Amino acid sequence: MLLWINGPFGGGKTQTAHELARRLPGSHVCDPETVGFALRRMTPPALRGDFQDFPAWRQGVFEVLDLALSRQDGVLIAPMTVIEPAYFREIVGRLRDRGHDVRHFALLASREVVLNRLRERELVHATRVLLGKDAPLRRESAAVKALDRCLDRLLAPEFAEHLWTDHITVAEAADHIAASAGLTLAPNTDSPLRGRLRRAWTGVKHIRFG
Repeated sequence: MLLWINGPFGGGKTQTAHELARRLPGSHVCDPETVGFALRRMTPPALRGDFQDFPAWRQGVFEVLDLALSRQDGVLIAPMTVIEPAYFREIVGRLRDRGHDVRHFALLASREVVLNRLRERELVHATRVLLGKDAPLRRESAAVKALDRCLDRLLAPEFAEHLWTDHITVAEAADHIAASAGLTLAPNTDSPLRGRLRRAWTGVKHIRFG
C-alpha cells in the first residue's frame, strides 16, 4: 500500500508522513521531492523551473514507487504536493492502473493556519525573533505565492480524501489516515514536549536549500 500525503506547502505533509512511519512498523517514507531536487541541481540555473514540469520527474517518481510497491512488503508513504490533475493522474493514476493500492489524502487548513505554519519554518527565524513574532513572511516565498492556488485546486473531488487539520495535532492526523486506510498504528507515547522536539528535529532535517 502507498499513502500519498498531499497538501499545500506548509500543510504538514512531511511531519505527518514521518509520524506515520514512526508508528507503523515496516513502513518507509519515499519522498518524491528528492527526485525533483536531483533533477534541479543537474539543470543549469537559467533553465530551472518547477521540477514537476519535467516529464523525467513524473516518470522517475512513478518508476521508483512502482518498483518499491512491487518488492516492498511494508507500507510506503509519499509526502508531496501535487495540484496539477494531469500530473496526479500520470503518477497516482498509473500506479492504480498497475494494480497498486494507493490511498490519497489531502491535508487542508485555513489560509491563516497554513501561513502561521510557514512562519514557524522560515529560515529567517532568528531575524523574525528580533523583529517580533508577527514579522511578515518573505515576499518572494514560493510557498506563500502558491498557497491560494494549492488550497483551491486540492478541494477538487479527485484530490479526496480531504482531511482538515486546523484543530488537530500531527499525531491525530496520522491516526485519522491510518484508520481510513485500515492500518493500525503503535500508540503515541510522546509527551507534548517530546512531540514538539521531535517535530522540530524533523523540520530541521528536511530544510531545503535549493
